[in-house]
Amino acid sequence: MSDYQMGAIESRFADIIWENEPISSTELARRSEELLRWKKSTTYTVLKRLCDKGIFQNDRGQVTSRISREEFYALQSEKFVEETFEGSLPAFLAAFTKRKHLTAEEVACLRRMVRDYEEG
Repeated sequence: MSDYQMGAIESRFADIIWENEPISSTELARRSEELLRWKKSTTYTVLKRLCDKGIFQNDRGQVTSRISREEFYALQSEKFVEETFEGSLPAFLAAFTKRKHLTAEEVACLRRMVRDYEEG
């Protein structure tokens, strides 16, 4: 599991897998054609690339994830904060909230998250 990056179209493709797993590669190709307008060869090429990255596996035509959607996005978020803000979550939040106003509900949610974290 080396490179956890995906582009926007790969993310849409990954969502098809995560929402339907386990899914046969044949069904995945059918859904990719329907939802993404991909040819079968494109589906298999992108699937192989994501399998090589360690995100999915294709075992005898049965496609499953090696990491969950939540874990994938957590890893991406951690990498972004590490690379962009030297690992500082407060620096990230300060930059994020400088241009985006948080609603009262979002602030309450963040407070709950911190409280839950502190309580273990």
